[in-house]
Amino acid sequence: MTIAVGDKLPDVRLVKAGEAGPEAVQSADYFKGKRVALFSVPGAFTPTCSARHLPGFVDHAGDLKAKGIDEIACTAVNDPFVMGAWGKASGSGDVTMLADGNGDFAEALGLTMDGSAFGLGKRGQRFSMVINDGVVEQLHVEAPGEFRVSAADFMLEQL
Repeated sequence: MTIAVGDKLPDVRLVKAGEAGPEAVQSADYFKGKRVALFSVPGAFTPTCSARHLPGFVDHAGDLKAKGIDEIACTAVNDPFVMGAWGKASGSGDVTMLADGNGDFAEALGLTMDGSAFGLGKRGQRFSMVINDGVVEQLHVEAPGEFRVSAADFMLEQL
């Protein structure tokens, strides 16, 4: 079952890619007490994700925070070292990278995709959501092959 607006996020382990190295966090703890703009990409360093998706949230970080977002986070089914390297390469100090290495978060959300045709295996779908104190306030899931409703500028329009 796919998560929906009004649902509480599932409590699973994610790994935050930080300056001091990987740090395990429980999603219930991480999203508690703040309003977070979360976006998911099929993979770090992939073309659309690197050229458009992450840069949009980096460029609009100030605008999102001005509209009541406390934190911006990106998740992908990648290990924390790859997520950390991608964050550093993209100049994304305003975006917290959350590794979902085993795909448990994407699976618990009901938002997985099969990227086997591209050698990627099971991945998280491309989506964005606004999470307020652990509850989904907005959810925008992309149709396969599209990039519109999960973009930072679309999220800004919805806030």
